[in-house]
Amino acid sequence: AALYLPGDRSSVLRHTMASSFAVAAPGLARAGTSMVPRYGARGRASAPARVAVRARAVVEAPANLERLRIMTPWEIAQEELKTTFGMSEEDIAAAGALSDEDLTNAYETMQLCRDFENECNQAYMAGKIRGFMHLDNGQESIPALLSNAIRKTDLKHSYYRDHCHAIACGVDPGAVMAELFGRDGGSCRGTGGSMHVYDVETNFQGGWALVAEQLPYAVGAARSIVLDKHLGTGEAEDRIAIVFVGEGGAQNGRMAECLNAAAKENLPILFLVIDNGRAINTFTKDVATNQEVFNQGKHYGIPGILADGQNVQDTMRIGRAAIQHVRNKGPAILQVHTFRFNGHSPADPEHERNRKDEKRWARATCDPIKIFEESDDAKKVDQKAALARARDEVAKALAFANASPPPPKDLAAKLEYPDPTGEVDYSAREPEMGLELAAAVTKATVPEATLTALAARIDALRAMAGSDAGISIGDAVNLAILEEMVRDPTCVAHAEDLQAGSSYNIPANTQQAFGTLRAADEIIDEGHFIGKALGEAMNGYRPIVELMNANFGIYGMAELSSAGNTFATTGGQFNMPMTVIGAGGTAPNQSLGAEHSQPFHAYIMGIPGLKICTASKPHEAYGLAKSMIRDNGPGVLLLPVKLMKTRGPCEVDNFLPLHKATLQHEASAASIAAGKAVTVLTYLHGTKESEDAIETLTAEGYDVDLIELTCLKPFDKETIQASLARTHKLAILDESTRSGGVGATFSALVSEELFDELDAPVRRLCMEDAPVPYATEMERVMVKRAADLVEGVKSMC
Repeated sequence: AALYLPGDRSSVLRHTMASSFAVAAPGLARAGTSMVPRYGARGRASAPARVAVRARAVVEAPANLERLRIMTPWEIAQEELKTTFGMSEEDIAAAGALSDEDLTNAYETMQLCRDFENECNQAYMAGKIRGFMHLDNGQESIPALLSNAIRKTDLKHSYYRDHCHAIACGVDPGAVMAELFGRDGGSCRGTGGSMHVYDVETNFQGGWALVAEQLPYAVGAARSIVLDKHLGTGEAEDRIAIVFVGEGGAQNGRMAECLNAAAKENLPILFLVIDNGRAINTFTKDVATNQEVFNQGKHYGIPGILADGQNVQDTMRIGRAAIQHVRNKGPAILQVHTFRFNGHSPADPEHERNRKDEKRWARATCDPIKIFEESDDAKKVDQKAALARARDEVAKALAFANASPPPPKDLAAKLEYPDPTGEVDYSAREPEMGLELAAAVTKATVPEATLTALAARIDALRAMAGSDAGISIGDAVNLAILEEMVRDPTCVAHAEDLQAGSSYNIPANTQQAFGTLRAADEIIDEGHFIGKALGEAMNGYRPIVELMNANFGIYGMAELSSAGNTFATTGGQFNMPMTVIGAGGTAPNQSLGAEHSQPFHAYIMGIPGLKICTASKPHEAYGLAKSMIRDNGPGVLLLPVKLMKTRGPCEVDNFLPLHKATLQHEASAASIAAGKAVTVLTYLHGTKESEDAIETLTAEGYDVDLIELTCLKPFDKETIQASLARTHKLAILDESTRSGGVGATFSALVSEELFDELDAPVRRLCMEDAPVPYATEMERVMVKRAADLVEGVKSMC
């Protein structure tokens, strides 16, 4: 039961959150309501007289309001900190001790944020800021807390309402304003805009626009802190990660997954829940059974606490205590109850019930700046001087943004990949820390006996690769991963069933060799652990994610999209060295049904910034995996699900380019002279089907240039052009659908860029636009194979 201000009515209590430590003012609760007040740790109610603010003129709340202000007095909060957080009297006293300098900085930060957002609103109306913009007016106590208690070395992940969070965390206001203006002097050189503020210098890591997507990224960032400690590379032992999420976003399933992950590894992360009670307009209570987000951690043993965001002193005291808990003990939840004075964005019509009435009332009675100015603590602050400094800072920010030039027109294209196509020798790329230190770190963190056993296992796999029988695709990729993880301690692995080697041995022995921190078994949600990998990649690690079946990556489409966007969206500040590996595709006679036969490779073709490769043989799988792990951008390596245990030769220590297709078979001169040669593009299972077709074709005088698309993206124009210059005919054996498939993309690219080389229309042999069936008779019509290629080649000649 929360403590409510005078003027509140019992009729609205059922719509308002209860606190686990505050108590209701006498007479406000009513029998029969759903929010009957609970009592504090001592089992008694506390009188409103204990509230440490001066009396204010009561502004009667309109009768139609459904959400009112709560109060969380520090006197009562201390009891909760003792009980739930197990904090000592000494630590509580330190959190509660606000110096005059603390108060001055808090007031100045609030005024800076208020004035900054007001100027943003004016600039938006003037057309200087475009797109979506979300203002923070009314929630300034949170930036005041950040400025006071969050350090430069802490890792910060915000959401789309991020301007003030960034400024409070040390990002230059001029750089933030210039980013909103789309100028080259912006924090991301104009590539991110309002919802995507990043700054590598202050470890401000977004600005993420999809609701709740930032949660696993921040968990990954917290893991990077623990990994730094484990490897002995950390700058500060008590660094933390902090992630901001709305109370609506905290209802997302990602929250439960991330609380579980934070508790499982005791990660140093604070979940700061900004509770303004609404989505764009809809009340959170209309969609959420329980709005007490600070209690969500109870199931996982994570303490939580609620703060009145209109009282900056209480927010700072409670928040500092929660942050100190995270630094010393482990994860925590801080829920700050606020009011947002503006609409969701300037485009928000605010038509939802009583929204405008609530806004007018909240501005009059719940303004954290006005409430501070009326408190006794305000006497300790030179308010006039603080306000002048804040306004001067905003004026400078505006001047900087207006003077900053626009970014170069070709900047976006230059930022597609961290490693420009074809310009990196992966075999020569050393770990960021250097080979000597990397070897020392590995030796210090992996027991000697384990390293000896690991070396023996690697030697056995290398011998297998060079044997007459060869090595399987799964074991070849496993060899690549083990070699890279032992060479570079920043390589980490994530997979389901990892400790057992997953389904195809790809991550086998990683956990046994490197432990659960560097090789993590994951819950069954690919989006969750792809998201954690993204957060690790932003903080100096090279995560390797194994999907078991590539189609399971559908759960992680949002995270894959953000991985592809991050380097460019941050203006090139954050590399994204993340490798995702999965067995997929659709083989003839696969008999897996529709869900396990989806063309995931086609689904991700449209994600900018991803390098997408495929391999149908052990040699290519090994060489591409080695290169992709060392690449500084995100890559996806797809393998043929029905051929994972097929063995073949593999040259070890090879690094294949990530931008080149592979000519697997060259048509004979005789077939070309006779006009009976065709260029065939294919990948995954199509490579074997094409090889099976070649025997039949050559017996009848036909032949093909067989090009395996070991690189689906970027487009290898040169290899295809060289073949078409010989054959002048193109067939595509494609494991994706007619509409939106890989073959559709390549057919269009060839028609646009190599049309003069064609003597006939491109022939696409692809899956039809229907779910892949289970029964063989239907599946044979849907999924193309060697016989279809034979017929197609003959029809073109």
